[in-house]
Amino acid sequence: MDTPHNNPLLKPFALPPFDKTEDCDFEPAMAEGIREAEKDIEDITSCGSAPTFGNTIAALDKSGEMLDRVESVFFNLLGASSNDTREALAQKFAPMLTRHHNNIMLNEKLFARVRHVWENRPEDLTPEEDRLLETTYKAFVRNGALLGEEQKAELRKVSEEFSKKTVEFSQNLLHARKDFHLNITDPEKMRDIPASALAIARANAGENNRGGWDITLDEPVYGPFMTYCHDRELRKKLYMARNAACMGGTKYSNLQVCEDIVNLRLKSANILGYKCHADFVLEKRMAETKENVYKLLNELSEAYMPQAREEVKAVEDFARKHEGVDFRLEAWDFAYYSRKLKLSLFDIDSEMLRPYFEFSKVSGGVFGLANELYGITFTVNENAPVYAGDVVAYTVNDKDGSFLGTLYMDCFPRKGKQGGAWTTSYSPQYRENGKNVRPTVGVVMNLTKPTAERPSLLTLGEVTTFLHEFGHALHGLFANTTYRSLSGTSVYWDFVELPSQFMENFATEKKFLSKFAVHYKTGEPLPEELMDKIIKSRNYNVAYATMRQVSFGLLDMGLHSLTRPLGGNLMETERDATRRASLLPEVPGTGQAVHFSHIMDGGYAAGYYSYKWAEVLEADAFKAFKEKGVFSQEMAGRFRSCILSKGGTEPPMRLYERFRGKKPTIDAMMERDGIRHAK
Repeated sequence: MDTPHNNPLLKPFALPPFDKTEDCDFEPAMAEGIREAEKDIEDITSCGSAPTFGNTIAALDKSGEMLDRVESVFFNLLGASSNDTREALAQKFAPMLTRHHNNIMLNEKLFARVRHVWENRPEDLTPEEDRLLETTYKAFVRNGALLGEEQKAELRKVSEEFSKKTVEFSQNLLHARKDFHLNITDPEKMRDIPASALAIARANAGENNRGGWDITLDEPVYGPFMTYCHDRELRKKLYMARNAACMGGTKYSNLQVCEDIVNLRLKSANILGYKCHADFVLEKRMAETKENVYKLLNELSEAYMPQAREEVKAVEDFARKHEGVDFRLEAWDFAYYSRKLKLSLFDIDSEMLRPYFEFSKVSGGVFGLANELYGITFTVNENAPVYAGDVVAYTVNDKDGSFLGTLYMDCFPRKGKQGGAWTTSYSPQYRENGKNVRPTVGVVMNLTKPTAERPSLLTLGEVTTFLHEFGHALHGLFANTTYRSLSGTSVYWDFVELPSQFMENFATEKKFLSKFAVHYKTGEPLPEELMDKIIKSRNYNVAYATMRQVSFGLLDMGLHSLTRPLGGNLMETERDATRRASLLPEVPGTGQAVHFSHIMDGGYAAGYYSYKWAEVLEADAFKAFKEKGVFSQEMAGRFRSCILSKGGTEPPMRLYERFRGKKPTIDAMMERDGIRHAK
């Protein structure tokens, strides 16, 4: 085990020392980080001076710097490049870090100082200082600082057990997804699969020393397979592999794990004086109450459900024309026949567009968009340490040439990498001793990877994902606050998706696409005809997609509005919660909760509605851009100054109203979606 003086994680670093860090460094670094953080707390509590904002609140915000560095490197690697050693360490670190967090939040001397500053609130605080004081005090209260000793001990026990369960959930899901390989050697069964997915599947088989094609559950293979495979039984097999992998009776079952997670959240909320976990969470959200969340979900259901039913019926009617009048549309059929119907209606599908969305061109287009809107530039930093060969680090400079931050881009699937896409922080922006310390941000995705035969060619959906995550990255890079805990994406969860979903709008803007979308072989621009088809087909099955999101939100709220523990009835609760939003027949043996990482271990518990809540905001915000011009630097400047740079320094609705001049409604979203049944 490395000694502290040569462990790279124990020294301050501008960029994560991926090239010098070994797995054996993490445990001693984590232990040393905790010791240093404990000393920081001891320095605050033993201070002989009366509690002030500076010696207590600001000092607490600054505490634990080393531990923050170590945690950011370890847990980001755990998601993007895991291995057996790191998984074992995660199991060990989870209760250790929870114990440390509890030792801070339940420290009576520390809370007494925080409470003194809160109750003797200085009148000369800046708005940001006032916000930090409020969030700090309320964080202690929400973590049990006002509880009696017996309740504190119980809360500690619950939180440590909870941390173990979330790690168990994510590791089960990772292994269930990564262990699956469906080897196919019959070319007839693969005849309709797009070349990009075929190349990846053949490469997968080669890596496993097999012939033919290995179909995995990674989205760049799974998505095209479910959309193009003409063999219905194979589609069903793959669908079941993805949606039943963590159900009961499987090696990596998450049924009991999910029940435990939900029940532990409820128990924690009860200890803290709340009837349910949703009440606890929503106290710190724009929505404020579960009644307001259900109001949004119900409004969306009323507006979108009639059209969603029509959309599903249209797909089923189309399928029956080809399969017979007795054909019953199942979950594994929808993507396949939906594509065929879209092709017949609009003469377009995702594969037609791939040749025009070569990854490097898309990347240049997205970076170019940021340059046109905000004047910022991106330069590859070839000297920056990276944790995998296909990860690229960029130096980001502001329009005046000053250093804005570092952006890591990790775009393709690999062994040990979680599925999906996310944006993360390695170090936040903050100010210290007159210096504006700039952030390091990471974007992680699982886009179609290049093969020996062809470069990475993306679907329009993958371009949209790129824009989404890039929006989160801009939120982190533009941060311009004083305190770490209020910086960048440290905002309410139902506000954090505004910058990301706002960026998605550009994916169907002609002026944007025309700047980079050229054929990867010929260099010919994306034809005007195809652009028109993209625009016309934009709202194809939009109501179905909305109701799918509503269904996820209802499941989340159904689980986290419970006032009694689950007792072996997770799936029954799931069905009851989502029944009114269901559009396709239920598939026995499958479930959503067991692989719903957003709400089980991803921070969205009682908050998945946030995507639709933020969509209301971003549709309204983008409407303002459309009125001024989609590349309006004036509007971009307002968006940056009012929202992207502010982090959590003010209540989010105040920030939004300052930008827009009014509160948002769902009207702009429904207008964009072309919903006919709006009241």
